[in-house]
Amino acid sequence: MSITKRTINAAPERVFAVLSDGWTYSDWVVGTVHIRDVDAAWPQVGSRLHHKAGPWPFSLKDTTTVTAVDPDTGLTLRAGLWPLGEAMVQLRLERVGPERTRVVMREEFESGPLVGLRNKVNDVILHRRNAEALSRLADLAEGRRSS
Repeated sequence: MSITKRTINAAPERVFAVLSDGWTYSDWVVGTVHIRDVDAAWPQVGSRLHHKAGPWPFSLKDTTTVTAVDPDTGLTLRAGLWPLGEAMVQLRLERVGPERTRVVMREEFESGPLVGLRNKVNDVILHRRNAEALSRLADLAEGRRSS
C-alpha cells in the first residue's frame, strides 16, 4: 500500500472541485493519457469515468468507479487497469488553514496480477507516481495549470 501526502494552497472545496471534474483526471493522474467519457453523475457513488492509460500501442482502456464520496472531504475510487488489475484509491482532504488542504492519497491493488507485486520497490515507485499526481493536482487546484 502506498500512502502519499501533500499540502495544497487551496481550500478543500477548491481541491474537491478539481476531483469532481472527471475530465481533469488525465491532467493529474500519472499514467492516464486520455479520458474517453465521464458519467454525468460523476462523482456520485457508482458513477464512472472511462480512461485510457499507458503509451500507444500498449494503452489499455478501462474505467474508474466512485465507491464512496464525502463532498469537500474525500473520494474513494476503484481504478481498473485490466488485464493488470484493479486498485482502491482513497483521497482524503483535511483543512489545515483557511486556504490550505492536506491531501492524503492511499492506493492499494486489490485484484489482478499486480497484487502479487507488493514489495518495497513497487511501493517506492507507486509513492513517487502518487507524489507527482498530487503535485499536478496542486497545480490545478492552486490555479497554476488549467485543465
